[in-house]
Amino acid sequence: MNKQSDFWEWFDKLLNQNLVTLGDSKLTVGLILTLVISFTLLFVVSEWIRKLLVKKILNKSQIDVGTKESIGTIVKYLLILGGIFSILQTNGIDLSAFGVLAGAIGVGIGFGLQNITNNFISGLIILLEQPIKIGDRIEVGDVNGDVIKISGRSTTILTNDNISIIVPNSQFIDSQVINWSHNEHRVRFNFPVGVSYKENPEKVQKILLEVAADNPGVLKKPETDVLFDSYGDNSINFNLRVWTTEYVNKPKVLKSQLYYEIFKRFGEENIEIPFPQRDLHLKSGFENLKN
Repeated sequence: MNKQSDFWEWFDKLLNQNLVTLGDSKLTVGLILTLVISFTLLFVVSEWIRKLLVKKILNKSQIDVGTKESIGTIVKYLLILGGIFSILQTNGIDLSAFGVLAGAIGVGIGFGLQNITNNFISGLIILLEQPIKIGDRIEVGDVNGDVIKISGRSTTILTNDNISIIVPNSQFIDSQVINWSHNEHRVRFNFPVGVSYKENPEKVQKILLEVAADNPGVLKKPETDVLFDSYGDNSINFNLRVWTTEYVNKPKVLKSQLYYEIFKRFGEENIEIPFPQRDLHLKSGFENLKN
Protein backbone atom coordinates (compact mmCIF):
# COMPACT_ATOMS: atom_id res chain seq x y z
CA MET A 1 0.00 0.00 0.00
CA ASN A 2 2.85 2.37 0.84
CA LYS A 3 4.48 1.74 -2.55
CA GLN A 4 1.18 2.30 -4.31
CA SER A 5 0.49 5.52 -2.40
CA ASP A 6 4.04 6.69 -3.05
CA PHE A 7 3.53 6.07 -6.77
CA TRP A 8 0.32 8.08 -6.89
CA GLU A 9 1.89 10.85 -4.87
CA TRP A 10 4.82 10.96 -7.29
CA PHE A 11 2.45 10.85 -10.30
CA ASP A 12 0.38 13.70 -8.85
CA LYS A 13 3.49 15.81 -8.34
CA LEU A 14 4.53 15.08 -11.93
CA LEU A 15 1.18 16.18 -13.32
CA ASN A 16 1.28 19.37 -11.28
CA GLN A 17 4.87 20.16 -12.18
CA ASN A 18 4.91 23.74 -13.49
CA LEU A 19 6.66 24.16 -16.85
CA VAL A 20 5.65 27.61 -18.11
CA THR A 21 3.87 30.56 -16.54
CA LEU A 22 1.69 32.78 -18.76
CA GLY A 23 0.17 35.65 -16.82
CA ASP A 24 -1.96 34.13 -14.10
CA SER A 25 -1.91 30.73 -15.76
CA LYS A 26 0.56 27.95 -15.12
CA LEU A 27 1.18 25.30 -17.74
CA THR A 28 1.71 22.06 -15.86
CA VAL A 29 2.48 18.63 -17.26
CA GLY A 30 -1.09 17.54 -16.57
CA LEU A 31 -2.55 20.63 -18.26
CA ILE A 32 -0.41 20.11 -21.35
CA LEU A 33 -1.50 16.46 -21.58
CA THR A 34 -5.12 17.58 -21.22
CA LEU A 35 -4.68 20.16 -23.97
CA VAL A 36 -3.01 17.65 -26.31
CA ILE A 37 -5.81 15.11 -25.83
CA SER A 38 -8.49 17.80 -26.14
CA PHE A 39 -7.03 19.26 -29.35
CA THR A 40 -6.64 15.79 -30.85
CA LEU A 41 -10.29 14.99 -30.12
CA LEU A 42 -11.30 18.40 -31.48
CA PHE A 43 -9.65 17.77 -34.85
CA VAL A 44 -11.01 14.21 -35.06
CA VAL A 45 -14.56 15.24 -34.14
CA SER A 46 -14.56 18.27 -36.46
CA GLU A 47 -13.47 16.08 -39.38
CA TRP A 48 -16.16 13.53 -38.48
CA ILE A 49 -18.80 16.30 -38.40
CA ARG A 50 -17.56 17.59 -41.79
CA LYS A 51 -17.97 14.16 -43.38
CA LEU A 52 -21.38 13.69 -41.72
CA LEU A 53 -22.54 17.08 -42.98
CA VAL A 54 -21.34 16.52 -46.55
CA LYS A 55 -22.19 12.85 -47.07
CA LYS A 56 -25.34 12.49 -44.96
CA ILE A 57 -27.08 15.84 -44.52
CA LEU A 58 -26.15 17.92 -47.58
CA ASN A 59 -26.18 14.84 -49.81
CA LYS A 60 -29.99 14.92 -49.64
CA SER A 61 -30.11 18.41 -51.19
CA GLN A 62 -29.68 19.46 -54.82
CA ILE A 63 -26.42 21.33 -54.07
CA ASP A 64 -23.53 20.35 -56.34
CA VAL A 65 -20.60 18.36 -54.96
CA GLY A 66 -18.15 21.27 -54.95
CA THR A 67 -20.46 23.51 -52.90
CA LYS A 68 -21.13 20.71 -50.41
CA GLU A 69 -17.40 20.20 -49.86
CA SER A 70 -16.86 23.95 -49.43
CA ILE A 71 -19.62 24.22 -46.82
CA GLY A 72 -18.24 21.21 -44.95
CA THR A 73 -14.70 22.61 -44.90
CA ILE A 74 -15.84 26.03 -43.68
CA VAL A 75 -17.89 24.43 -40.89
CA LYS A 76 -14.84 22.36 -39.91
CA TYR A 77 -12.63 25.46 -39.64
CA LEU A 78 -15.25 27.28 -37.56
CA LEU A 79 -15.58 24.31 -35.19
CA ILE A 80 -11.81 24.11 -34.76
CA LEU A 81 -11.50 27.85 -34.13
CA GLY A 82 -14.34 27.91 -31.60
CA GLY A 83 -13.14 24.69 -30.00
CA ILE A 84 -9.62 26.01 -29.43
CA PHE A 85 -10.86 29.06 -27.52
CA SER A 86 -13.37 26.95 -25.60
CA ILE A 87 -10.72 24.41 -24.54
CA LEU A 88 -8.31 27.12 -23.43
CA GLN A 89 -10.94 28.94 -21.37
CA THR A 90 -12.30 25.72 -19.85
CA ASN A 91 -8.82 24.78 -18.64
CA GLY A 92 -8.27 28.19 -17.06
CA ILE A 93 -5.74 29.49 -19.58
CA ASP A 94 -5.35 33.28 -19.34
CA LEU A 95 -5.90 34.29 -22.98
CA SER A 96 -4.70 37.82 -22.32
CA ALA A 97 -1.28 36.36 -21.63
CA PHE A 98 -1.08 35.31 -25.27
CA GLY A 99 -0.98 38.95 -26.41
CA VAL A 100 2.80 39.16 -26.42
CA LEU A 101 3.08 35.64 -27.81
CA ALA A 102 0.61 36.44 -30.60
CA GLY A 103 2.62 39.54 -31.46
CA ALA A 104 5.80 37.52 -31.71
CA ILE A 105 4.06 34.93 -33.86
CA GLY A 106 2.69 37.72 -36.05
CA VAL A 107 6.20 39.02 -36.66
CA GLY A 108 7.32 35.49 -37.50
CA ILE A 109 4.45 35.09 -39.92
CA GLY A 110 5.25 38.43 -41.50
CA PHE A 111 8.85 37.46 -42.23
CA GLY A 112 9.03 33.70 -42.52
CA LEU A 113 5.53 32.39 -43.17
CA GLN A 114 4.22 34.81 -45.77
CA ASN A 115 3.57 32.14 -48.39
CA ILE A 116 1.78 29.83 -45.95
CA THR A 117 -0.42 32.65 -44.67
CA ASN A 118 -1.11 33.85 -48.21
CA ASN A 119 -2.11 30.36 -49.34
CA PHE A 120 -4.32 29.79 -46.30
CA ILE A 121 -6.20 33.08 -46.78
CA SER A 122 -6.48 32.32 -50.51
CA GLY A 123 -7.96 28.93 -49.59
CA LEU A 124 -10.63 30.63 -47.48
CA ILE A 125 -11.43 33.00 -50.36
CA ILE A 126 -11.76 30.03 -52.72
CA LEU A 127 -14.12 28.24 -50.32
CA LEU A 128 -16.27 31.35 -49.80
CA GLU A 129 -16.38 32.84 -53.32
CA GLN A 130 -16.07 29.47 -55.11
CA PRO A 131 -14.27 30.54 -58.29
CA ILE A 132 -13.39 26.84 -58.43
CA LYS A 133 -15.09 23.87 -56.76
CA ILE A 134 -14.40 20.18 -56.36
CA GLY A 135 -15.34 18.48 -59.61
CA ASP A 136 -14.59 21.52 -61.83
CA ARG A 137 -12.46 21.18 -64.92
CA ILE A 138 -9.89 23.96 -64.74
CA GLU A 139 -6.76 25.27 -66.40
CA VAL A 140 -4.23 27.35 -64.47
CA GLY A 141 -0.82 28.02 -65.93
CA ASP A 142 0.38 24.81 -67.57
CA VAL A 143 -1.84 22.62 -65.39
CA ASN A 144 -5.07 21.20 -66.81
CA GLY A 145 -7.30 18.77 -64.90
CA ASP A 146 -10.15 18.12 -62.44
CA VAL A 147 -10.24 19.61 -58.95
CA ILE A 148 -10.43 16.74 -56.46
CA LYS A 149 -9.51 18.45 -53.18
CA ILE A 150 -9.34 21.98 -51.75
CA SER A 151 -7.44 22.25 -48.47
CA GLY A 152 -6.22 25.16 -46.36
CA ARG A 153 -2.88 25.52 -48.14
CA SER A 154 -3.25 23.95 -51.57
CA THR A 155 -5.59 22.48 -54.15
CA THR A 156 -5.13 19.04 -55.71
CA ILE A 157 -5.76 18.68 -59.45
CA LEU A 158 -5.99 15.30 -61.19
CA THR A 159 -4.85 15.26 -64.82
CA ASN A 160 -6.08 12.95 -67.57
CA ASP A 161 -2.90 10.90 -67.06
CA ASN A 162 -4.02 10.18 -63.46
CA ILE A 163 -1.29 12.44 -62.06
CA SER A 164 -2.09 14.52 -58.97
CA ILE A 165 -0.67 18.05 -59.10
CA ILE A 166 -0.59 20.12 -55.90
CA VAL A 167 -1.14 23.81 -56.68
CA PRO A 168 -0.76 26.54 -54.00
CA ASN A 169 -4.08 28.31 -53.39
CA SER A 170 -2.58 31.75 -53.97
CA GLN A 171 -2.05 30.87 -57.63
CA PHE A 172 -5.83 30.73 -58.13
CA ILE A 173 -6.19 34.24 -56.73
CA ASP A 174 -3.16 35.90 -58.36
CA SER A 175 -3.26 34.20 -61.76
CA GLN A 176 -5.78 33.80 -64.55
CA VAL A 177 -7.81 30.62 -64.13
CA ILE A 178 -9.89 28.99 -66.87
CA ASN A 179 -12.84 27.11 -65.38
CA TRP A 180 -14.44 24.96 -68.05
CA SER A 181 -17.41 24.01 -65.86
CA HIS A 182 -17.95 27.08 -63.65
CA ASN A 183 -21.58 27.73 -64.68
CA GLU A 184 -22.53 24.24 -65.84
CA HIS A 185 -20.89 21.03 -66.99
CA ARG A 186 -21.45 21.79 -70.68
CA VAL A 187 -18.76 23.13 -72.99
CA ARG A 188 -18.45 24.04 -76.66
CA PHE A 189 -15.29 23.03 -78.51
CA ASN A 190 -14.02 24.42 -81.82
CA PHE A 191 -12.31 22.08 -84.29
CA PRO A 192 -10.69 23.55 -87.42
CA VAL A 193 -11.05 21.76 -90.76
CA GLY A 194 -9.43 22.76 -94.07
CA VAL A 195 -10.26 21.60 -97.62
CA SER A 196 -9.08 22.41 -101.13
CA TYR A 197 -10.30 25.56 -102.90
CA LYS A 198 -12.00 23.45 -105.56
CA GLU A 199 -14.48 21.93 -103.07
CA ASN A 200 -18.07 23.05 -102.54
CA PRO A 201 -18.37 24.77 -99.11
CA GLU A 202 -22.01 23.71 -98.68
CA LYS A 203 -21.11 20.06 -99.28
CA VAL A 204 -18.28 20.29 -96.74
CA GLN A 205 -20.66 21.87 -94.22
CA LYS A 206 -23.19 19.06 -94.73
CA ILE A 207 -20.55 16.35 -94.16
CA LEU A 208 -19.22 17.99 -91.01
CA LEU A 209 -22.70 18.33 -89.52
CA GLU A 210 -23.48 14.68 -90.29
CA VAL A 211 -20.24 13.49 -88.67
CA ALA A 212 -20.98 15.51 -85.52
CA ALA A 213 -24.59 14.27 -85.38
CA ASP A 214 -23.44 10.63 -85.54
CA ASN A 215 -21.08 11.02 -82.57
CA PRO A 216 -22.85 10.07 -79.28
CA GLY A 217 -20.63 12.42 -77.28
CA VAL A 218 -21.92 15.50 -79.12
CA LEU A 219 -25.08 17.12 -77.75
CA LYS A 220 -28.10 17.64 -79.98
CA LYS A 221 -29.02 20.79 -78.08
CA PRO A 222 -27.47 23.32 -78.41
CA GLU A 223 -27.08 22.49 -82.09
CA THR A 224 -23.76 21.92 -83.82
CA ASP A 225 -22.81 24.55 -86.40
CA VAL A 226 -20.09 25.08 -88.99
CA LEU A 227 -18.50 28.46 -89.68
CA PHE A 228 -16.73 29.39 -92.90
CA ASP A 229 -13.69 30.69 -91.07
CA SER A 230 -11.14 32.00 -93.57
CA TYR A 231 -9.37 31.79 -96.91
CA GLY A 232 -6.00 30.22 -96.16
CA ASP A 233 -2.84 30.04 -98.23
CA ASN A 234 -3.61 26.51 -99.41
CA SER A 235 -7.15 25.82 -98.21
CA ILE A 236 -10.53 27.20 -97.33
CA ASN A 237 -10.94 26.82 -93.59
CA PHE A 238 -14.01 25.87 -91.59
CA ASN A 239 -14.69 25.76 -87.87
CA LEU A 240 -16.74 22.84 -86.54
CA ARG A 241 -18.35 23.90 -83.22
CA VAL A 242 -19.84 21.15 -81.04
CA TRP A 243 -21.29 21.03 -77.52
CA THR A 244 -20.53 18.22 -75.07
CA THR A 245 -20.82 17.24 -71.42
CA GLU A 246 -19.20 13.81 -71.70
CA TYR A 247 -15.86 15.04 -73.03
CA VAL A 248 -15.33 18.17 -70.96
CA ASN A 249 -12.27 16.61 -69.32
CA LYS A 250 -10.95 14.93 -72.49
CA PRO A 251 -11.49 17.20 -75.51
CA LYS A 252 -8.62 15.60 -77.45
CA VAL A 253 -10.47 12.26 -77.42
CA LEU A 254 -13.56 13.86 -78.97
CA LYS A 255 -11.38 15.74 -81.48
CA SER A 256 -9.69 12.48 -82.49
CA GLN A 257 -13.01 10.68 -82.95
CA LEU A 258 -14.39 13.45 -85.14
CA TYR A 259 -11.21 13.80 -87.20
CA TYR A 260 -11.05 10.04 -87.86
CA GLU A 261 -14.61 10.08 -89.15
CA ILE A 262 -14.13 13.33 -91.12
CA PHE A 263 -11.07 11.86 -92.85
CA LYS A 264 -13.07 8.74 -93.72
CA ARG A 265 -16.04 10.70 -95.06
CA PHE A 266 -13.84 13.05 -97.07
CA GLY A 267 -12.25 10.03 -98.72
CA GLU A 268 -15.66 8.53 -99.56
CA GLU A 269 -16.90 11.85 -100.98
CA ASN A 270 -13.63 12.60 -102.81
CA ILE A 271 -13.11 15.78 -100.81
CA GLU A 272 -9.50 16.86 -101.21
CA ILE A 273 -7.56 17.69 -98.06
CA PRO A 274 -4.84 20.15 -99.12
CA PHE A 275 -1.18 20.06 -98.22
CA PRO A 276 1.27 22.98 -98.11
CA GLN A 277 2.44 23.99 -101.57
CA ARG A 278 5.26 26.25 -102.69
CA ASP A 279 5.76 27.79 -106.14
CA LEU A 280 9.31 28.54 -107.27
CA HIS A 281 9.81 31.48 -109.62
CA LEU A 282 13.20 31.48 -111.40
CA LYS A 283 14.58 34.82 -112.52
CA SER A 284 15.14 35.33 -116.23
CA GLY A 285 18.67 34.59 -117.31
CA PHE A 286 19.03 31.62 -114.96
CA GLU A 287 19.58 29.37 -117.98
CA ASN A 288 22.61 31.42 -119.02
CA LEU A 289 24.33 30.58 -115.75
CA LYS A 290 24.52 26.95 -116.82
CA ASN A 291 26.60 28.00 -119.83
